[in-house]
Amino acid sequence: MIDSGEFQVTVLDEIFRQARESRIIVNAHMINQGKFPDIRRPQAGDKTDFYFVSEDDPEKALQKILALCGEHVPKSFGYHPVKDIQVLTPMHRGELGVANLNVKLQELLNPNESKTIKGYKTFKVNDKVMQMTNNYDKEVFNGDMGRVVSIDQEEQEIQVDFDGRVVVYEFAEIDELVAAYAISIHKSQGSEYPAVIIPVMTQHYMLLQRNLIYTGITRGKELVIIVGSKKALAIAVRNNKPQKRYTRLRERLL
Repeated sequence: MIDSGEFQVTVLDEIFRQARESRIIVNAHMINQGKFPDIRRPQAGDKTDFYFVSEDDPEKALQKILALCGEHVPKSFGYHPVKDIQVLTPMHRGELGVANLNVKLQELLNPNESKTIKGYKTFKVNDKVMQMTNNYDKEVFNGDMGRVVSIDQEEQEIQVDFDGRVVVYEFAEIDELVAAYAISIHKSQGSEYPAVIIPVMTQHYMLLQRNLIYTGITRGKELVIIVGSKKALAIAVRNNKPQKRYTRLRERLL
């Protein structure tokens, strides 16, 4: 649409005074301009809203993310580990992909072994879940986040609370749901969370793109923590060539 020249385009490039104190906003602007963000540690005793935890090894990075979610961030900042903290990752597979992160975070944050569904997926009461498709009959839509409040093995039903509204799924319908302790950065677009934790590793090489890191950082309203390598972050900041989608929309508009 922008390339068509048929629409007025405004670029917001000024950081207003009240935002200059936020390292989230300052660093997001720096990344958007292709500049490496300010990842200096705050002085002892000081707190900020943006942290970088250096780690080159994926397994060690995973352990640091688990420690941040389960202990350090809740204790230091008062955030609820499930309701307030969202892990965002560029990848679906691998040590720090969506699938493995959800398995590890579910074990850590919801060790409850009662009321589970085994097999293709395992859900527990109090699990954080996401709706993956638009379901107009249930009035739940792609990207909606909820919490499992009941699993009835006899009735073969699972109940999910979406922001105060309980929706009932038959077991045959649970393919519409996924665990959501960790989600992809792509899936997070349009959402905001009090605190986000983002792994950025060289193993994510094909997905290290400036716009993706920018999107992840700007999902955090109050706290952003990047866990990974400086090299990977630098690669992402330099890479301003996202994969193009060929929709031919420009030709249709002209």
